[in-house]
Amino acid sequence: MDQSFPSKEKLKSATLISQLFAEGDSVSKYPIRLVFTKLEDEVKIKAGVSVSKRSFKKAVARNRIKRLLREAYRLNKHLFFDTVEGDSYGFMFLYTGKEMPTFEKLNSVMQKLHQKFQEHLKKES
Repeated sequence: MDQSFPSKEKLKSATLISQLFAEGDSVSKYPIRLVFTKLEDEVKIKAGVSVSKRSFKKAVARNRIKRLLREAYRLNKHLFFDTVEGDSYGFMFLYTGKEMPTFEKLNSVMQKLHQKFQEHLKKES
């Protein structure tokens, strides 16, 4: 499995994003919340990241956190890919914290979030 995050795996469609928030489930592990739903797509996982403008007024700070979130997802995406098997999912990672995170913190939280996601899928099936 490659460690890249190609364009086709990015969640960009406004209709998919609104569907995600309307119908999706979520799991949280402070300071990240993962909203997800099943999609009809050939790509296994389409993922997006978001940071609240209310918590971080400056775009520089929001963009830094989004970069860190994307990198933490990219390094751990093999875990998510192994978990979803044959299904296709839309993911949105929301940063809910109020302070600037370190990459190490986001990386470890991403792994814990994956465990919660895995447990949620087991409960459903």
